[in-house]
Amino acid sequence: MTSLLSIFAKGGPIMYLILICSIIAVAIIVEKFLTLRKARINASHFILKVKNLILKENVEDAIELCSRTEGSLPKVLKRGISKHHRDKKEVQETIEGAGREEVYHLEKNLSHLATISGIAPLLGFLGTVTGMIIAFLQIERLAGNVNATVLAGGIWQALLTTAFGLSVGIPSYFFYNILLGKVQRIVYDMEVGSNEIIELLYSEKEDEFKDREQITHDF
Repeated sequence: MTSLLSIFAKGGPIMYLILICSIIAVAIIVEKFLTLRKARINASHFILKVKNLILKENVEDAIELCSRTEGSLPKVLKRGISKHHRDKKEVQETIEGAGREEVYHLEKNLSHLATISGIAPLLGFLGTVTGMIIAFLQIERLAGNVNATVLAGGIWQALLTTAFGLSVGIPSYFFYNILLGKVQRIVYDMEVGSNEIIELLYSEKEDEFKDREQITHDF
């Protein structure tokens, strides 16, 4: 442990900035995985249950089902189904607004993770450049009277920051893409599910309206 700490310290102050980036990245990754696990549900199974309740004209039961089910899709559908007595356009706008809120919540801090994946390697390169400058300034100060061992030692110390920066940046970028893919999947489920429920709600109303027209016409 002491050896690792001493090697870390030889990398200079830039190493501490990269370390801070790594801590933030880990915190974001853990938080987003927990958030997305709660947000993701079996969308097709849930939509089927909601559809069955609506077809049985148990709209209030459908709203109750959305209320007691965790996830982004139930939250969005609840907002829309709660206004089923309004016109179709208003329900669509309500669902779109709820969807935007959920997307913001799902994507929150992902941009920070993307920033860390880009900035950590750059900090590493900065540390290497400054370390090389210091190494060559020392060579100049000694008027070139340095052996290969001293020169190599200065160079590997400078390269430490690049290695550390890449070791933070690469996993951050990897997890950013994984998390983004999960968010996109949840957003897709929300869009498809919402459209299906809206079409079902208003196809039912249209059928009722046609039946009333037919009865009026018969009389």
